[in-house]
Amino acid sequence: MPDFKPQAGENFRGPDYDRTTSDLPPPSKVASPVEPIEPMVVLTTCPDDATAARIARGLVESGLAACVSRVGPVHSTYRWQGAIQDEPEVLLVIKTLSTRYSELEMRLKSLHPYEVPEIIALPVAAGSADYLSWLQGAVA
Repeated sequence: MPDFKPQAGENFRGPDYDRTTSDLPPPSKVASPVEPIEPMVVLTTCPDDATAARIARGLVESGLAACVSRVGPVHSTYRWQGAIQDEPEVLLVIKTLSTRYSELEMRLKSLHPYEVPEIIALPVAAGSADYLSWLQGAVA
């Protein structure tokens, strides 16, 4: 078998292969990298337990969160509209996936009574394989 080495202007399929750009799919049809599915924890605070319970249930029922833990009361000290506030709140610890974060944030804002709710997302660096597998299956 002869040794084939492409020359300038030839492609690796041989000197008789004529491929033009019209053979390529349009850019919108080209596969893009798949967004990685990463577990994450989202934190938010609520003014009371009833609000926290309503939000927690809404997030789990909608499939945006696998689990929401309510912790509290906690006491938050913060500056709001020029004054220092010190208020009791209930902390929500929301377990979800990175692929659902944008939708979860929008839903959380729609359910939350605060004008500017605290919404902080943290990546999960490691965790129990069994728990993380369950989490991935529980988030719709």
